[in-house]
Amino acid sequence: MIPLPVFPPGFTWGVSTASYQIEGAVAEEGRGTSVWDTFAHTRGRTHNGETGDVACDHYHRYEDDVALMAGLGVGAYRFSVAWPRVQPTGEGPANAKGLDFYDRLVDSLRAKDIKPLVTLFHWDLPQPLEDDGGWLNRDTAARFAEYASLVAERLGDRVELWITLNEPVIVTSLGHVLGTHAPGRTGVGNALPVTHHQLLGHGLATAAIRRHSTAAVGIANNYTPAWAVGPDGRPESATDDDRGAAQLYDLFHNRLFTDPLFEGAYPDGFEALLPSEGLILDGDLEVIAQPLDALGVNYYNPTAVRAPTGELPFDLVRLEGYERTGFDWPVVPGALRETLVELLHRRYRSLPPLWITENGCAYPRSLEDRERIDYLDSHVRAVHEAVAAGVDVRGYCVWSLMDNFEWAEGYSQRFGLVDVDFATQARTPRESFRWYRSLIRGE
Repeated sequence: MIPLPVFPPGFTWGVSTASYQIEGAVAEEGRGTSVWDTFAHTRGRTHNGETGDVACDHYHRYEDDVALMAGLGVGAYRFSVAWPRVQPTGEGPANAKGLDFYDRLVDSLRAKDIKPLVTLFHWDLPQPLEDDGGWLNRDTAARFAEYASLVAERLGDRVELWITLNEPVIVTSLGHVLGTHAPGRTGVGNALPVTHHQLLGHGLATAAIRRHSTAAVGIANNYTPAWAVGPDGRPESATDDDRGAAQLYDLFHNRLFTDPLFEGAYPDGFEALLPSEGLILDGDLEVIAQPLDALGVNYYNPTAVRAPTGELPFDLVRLEGYERTGFDWPVVPGALRETLVELLHRRYRSLPPLWITENGCAYPRSLEDRERIDYLDSHVRAVHEAVAAGVDVRGYCVWSLMDNFEWAEGYSQRFGLVDVDFATQARTPRESFRWYRSLIRGE
């Protein structure tokens, strides 16, 4: 294999996880119910009816998992705090035992010289808030800021980077338009209210965090180049109508969640796609657009888009001509460079430093793991190409440290550098773990 290029001094290598996907202990020490508890326990919602009730049992095994990270040599660990573990009903005083867990975890990381990168919302909204409308309810933005304040007050002296929201576009599209993720709501009319209230919550939470912590604050979104394709699923056969549909999808997936942060406005043309009458109040965009210290980039693949054949203004189709992961996602490392350079660096003048907060792949269970190594190798090179093109990227976090509960796919998709036997909870590092350790060491 060709040696990997050298990254700038201070570049940070890390790994990522999320609370509901690994913690388990869903009914212990005062934790409340989340929308994902409800969704996963609803018949037909997840693969084989699987749930995150136990997941990787990280709540009880976090010390072993921190030891794995120390052995890997990472400089950062991006994890999420479970809102219902801190506020069981989504409001009111903190559950002390819930905060105690994250206090212990952060101390354990710091003892191993691993920087805590803390995400406050990775999809596990407290169910009582959902019962009151969830992200369709403007009041949830205020509740989120109160929760952020509680966590920042407790952990703010030791956190390296705060990430308010993870992938608001996925919460909107899969959770509230298509209904394939929790809370399982459907309807195009949900899209803009859920988007706006999440972004408003981000802005309010950013201000709340800064009252208690001097650490950097950012947000993480899923980004994807929208590639116009023709009937054969290939870009070279796209028509003008296909390209127009791809521009609309870029507006929805990328710009709708980024323009307000760095331009102080929703993108031109969004109201034709998503009417906003009475939704955006005076002062909202100023709250959303306050300066940030970082932007998290989650990248997995580009999206193939064709001219519409149904009610939506675009059709999402299979991209042909590329190798695919076990999740049937196309492997296109060049699209990660495109994301960093074209979708972000050249589009936004006030862009803060970037972190790759998620990048990884699922493949059938294997310890040899050659496909994952090839995937990560090619995507790390794409990040370096973006850095060489002038993009300020500060770190890269692999998704994921270990196999986990993959949302609606249950335990059928394995993203981990570490294999998890969910029957015994045995952790076994894969060859990709050793490859990443060598990369971090510069070997």
